Amino acid sequence: MEPDTIKKQKTSWHRLLARLLELVLSPVNIEVLPDVSVMTDPPEADILLLRRQVAQWTAAQRALLPDGIRDSKASHILIEFKYTESFNEDALAQAIGYNFFYKRAKKLAKKELQTVILSAKTPQPKALKRLDYFETRTVGVYHSKKPMSEPVLLLSLNDLSNEPHNAWIKCFASKKKVKEETLKHLKTLDLISDELTDFISGLRKIWSIFSTGGAKMKMNFTPEEVAEFGRDFGDIWLARLTPSERLAGLAPSERLAGLKPSERLAGLKPEEIEDYLKQLKQQAH
Repeated sequence: MEPDTIKKQKTSWHRLLARLLELVLSPVNIEVLPDVSVMTDPPEADILLLRRQVAQWTAAQRALLPDGIRDSKASHILIEFKYTESFNEDALAQAIGYNFFYKRAKKLAKKELQTVILSAKTPQPKALKRLDYFETRTVGVYHSKKPMSEPVLLLSLNDLSNEPHNAWIKCFASKKKVKEETLKHLKTLDLISDELTDFISGLRKIWSIFSTGGAKMKMNFTPEEVAEFGRDFGDIWLARLTPSERLAGLAPSERLAGLKPSERLAGLKPEEIEDYLKQLKQQAH
């Protein structure tokens, strides 16, 4: 594979994660920025920034943030997302460099910045031991006491708990079973917006095709393409439903929304309409 192709694939995954987090976290006033500059005149890095505007995470924000990040007191969370790469010396050195240069460029105190390596793959025990990383009391969250690497937190997406606040990033885990269970859980939630629903649906469809032999399919989708894919898939699924299946679960007011009075009464007999009007008058008194 050519170096340019590798770069495109890597960039696309962190941008998809950034878009998902933007859709999830923006409504609770957490700013999400992809391709953050870590120095005053640097090339852009494949990292995300979560920026908190208040003194500490609110309950609404913590409910959407994963373990490790939701407990951080830092106002700036710098995330290096590793989707195809493993946790190793190079990944750690890169994250340490990002942490140092971003903190210096933004003139931040140590406590104001938390750098996180988000690993889609499960870290190898040998690598963890070699780099002196140990699992904290929170499963899937690793920390180091070495002065150089202490500012960098490691999260293993395959190993984070199944708590709802971890679901948003666990759908990027490398293990098929973990990803499928997480996407199945997200499907049951009352999602924040139609756009988020489309994006989750697009991710589910892309990974479904990829896991069933579509390994040669295009894998450098933009966030806009993923949402469009999910929207198209949703339209196809909706078109196959019967009228009763489409209306299932809707309140009467939702079923009738947008209809004119004459359309709402269509099909009723005159005596049924009269009975209904009598009921309304009685309720009014």
